[in-house]
Amino acid sequence: MNIEKLASDWVTYKFAESVAVDARRECEDAMVEFYGFNPQYEGTQNFEAGDLKVKVVSKMSRTVDSDKLQEIAAENGLSDELPRLFRWKADINSAAWKTATEQMRDVLSGAINTKSGRPTFSIDSITKPMVVALTEKEI
Repeated sequence: MNIEKLASDWVTYKFAESVAVDARRECEDAMVEFYGFNPQYEGTQNFEAGDLKVKVVSKMSRTVDSDKLQEIAAENGLSDELPRLFRWKADINSAAWKTATEQMRDVLSGAINTKSGRPTFSIDSITKPMVVALTEKEI
């Protein structure tokens, strides 16, 4: 196994991936414009383009200010409705978790599921700027 070749290939493929992602997004933006999508629409729309079926799923991203929500609900007598309308998800505060005692972490870790994620890589040249040359086939 030649690690220098693997690292060099990774840089080439990462660049090709970036080019492909940019090109795909430009294509998606052009289709949004072509079909005249309403950015406020949420749902699925299907279109045909020759022999191809184009399925577009639009979603809205929502975040909740938990403290403000509870305050508003209390002021309006809706606190009992919150468990039905909202989910509260516990999330680890990594910095605080690392400073907790080992005993505390041992006790609470029974409620935490941990799984390995895929490692991420960043590869840069140590001595000179990196130039990536792609053939048309690689793009």
